[in-house]
Amino acid sequence: MTAHAKVNRLAWWQEARFGMFIHWGVYAIPGRGEWVYYQEHFETGEYARFADQFNPKHYNPAEWVALAQEAGMKYMVLTTRHHDGFCLFDSKVSEFTAPKTAAQRDLIAEYVEACRAAGMPVGLYYSLEDWRFPGQLPHLPQKEDSVYAPMVEQAHAQVRELCSNYGKIDILWFDGGFPSSVWRSEELIRMIRSLQPEILINNRAGLPEDFGTPENVVVPEGRPWEACYTMNDSWGYALHDHNYKSVSEILRLLVSCVARDGNLLLNVGPDAEGRIPPEAVDRLRRVGQWMKTNGAAIHGAGSSPVIAPALGWSTRAGDKVYFPIQRWPGSTVPFAWCGSRVKSARLLATGQEARVEQRGDRVWLHGFPECPPDPDLSVIELSFDGPIQANDPAYT
Repeated sequence: MTAHAKVNRLAWWQEARFGMFIHWGVYAIPGRGEWVYYQEHFETGEYARFADQFNPKHYNPAEWVALAQEAGMKYMVLTTRHHDGFCLFDSKVSEFTAPKTAAQRDLIAEYVEACRAAGMPVGLYYSLEDWRFPGQLPHLPQKEDSVYAPMVEQAHAQVRELCSNYGKIDILWFDGGFPSSVWRSEELIRMIRSLQPEILINNRAGLPEDFGTPENVVVPEGRPWEACYTMNDSWGYALHDHNYKSVSEILRLLVSCVARDGNLLLNVGPDAEGRIPPEAVDRLRRVGQWMKTNGAAIHGAGSSPVIAPALGWSTRAGDKVYFPIQRWPGSTVPFAWCGSRVKSARLLATGQEARVEQRGDRVWLHGFPECPPDPDLSVIELSFDGPIQANDPAYT
C-alpha cells in the first residue's frame, strides 16, 4: 500500500479524534475488574462458571451507540475477547463463548448491527493471549514457541472469524501480545488486510501498523496515535470503583491529545446486565453538551502553530485556531509568539467577541468576562489575516 493510500484510509479516524472504548465480559459478574481471573488465581473451571451466569438482560447496544454519539464520539471499540478467553462472538474454535453459554446470543453481531444502523464506525478489540492456555499467565517466563502454538492457532482462527462474519470492520484493536515473537504477525496482518482492505489496525500485534496506542498517558509518537484512558481506575466493571474523572479532566485530556495530533479513546465498563454505570453516563452527557458548542476545536482539528502555554493547549482546524483555556486569566486574555495578525476572537460558549490589541507578536483580547463562562473549559476561536503562523525570533 502506498503512503498516500494509507493517509487516505486514516483520514476519517484522524478527523474523528474522540472514540468510546468498552471493556465488557464475564468479569463483570464478580465486578472486580477485567484482570480478576489472574489476580485472584481462579481455577479455569471455577472461572468458567461465570459464563453460565452471564446473560445480560439489559444489553442494548443501540443505547451505547446513542450515548457515544451524544458525547461527540465518532467511533467505538468493544472487547470481543479479553485475556480471560471468553468470546462475546460466535467462534467455531472455542466453547467459551456467549452463544454457547447462558447468553445464547452473539453479542458482537448485535453491537455491529447497532453501530451500522446509526452510521457509527465499528471497532473490535481482540486479545491475542488467552490465560486458559498452559504457560500463558503474565508472571511466567517465556517458553519455547511450540508451547504457544495451540493458542496462536486459535487466535488466527478467531481473527479470521471476526474479519469474515460481520461485514465491514473499521478498526481491529489488538492487545495481549505477549510474548511478542510467537504470533506470526506478518501472516496474521496479511490475512486481515485480504479480508478487510480498509481496516485500521493498532500496534499491539507485534508490528507498528496504522497507529500507536499509549495507555493512560498522553505520549505523541510522531505518527498517528491514540491515547486510551479509563474513566475511573478500572477498565472492566468494578462495583466499588467510584473514582471517576471529572468532566473538566476528561475535556483537558481530549484537548491535550488533539493539540498533539492524537485521538482519545475513552473507556466505559458496563455491568453484567449490560448497563453503563450512571457516573459514566452522566459525565459523557455533560461532555456531549460541551461538544455541541465547542466541537469545532476537536473534530477535524490538530496541532496549532500559534500556542499560548500560559493558557493551556491550542488546536487548529482549517483557518481557525482554538484556545481551550485551562487557566482563565480574566477579562483580558493575553498571549504571545503569534506571527500572524489576529482579525477577530470570540467565545464559542456565548458568541461574545473581543476587542483585539496586537503589537508585533504580542496579543491582548479585551472585553471577555472576568470569570470563565464555561465551568469546565472555555474556548476562544481566533481568525487571522493571512496564513496562520508562529513567531519565534531569537530570544533577546
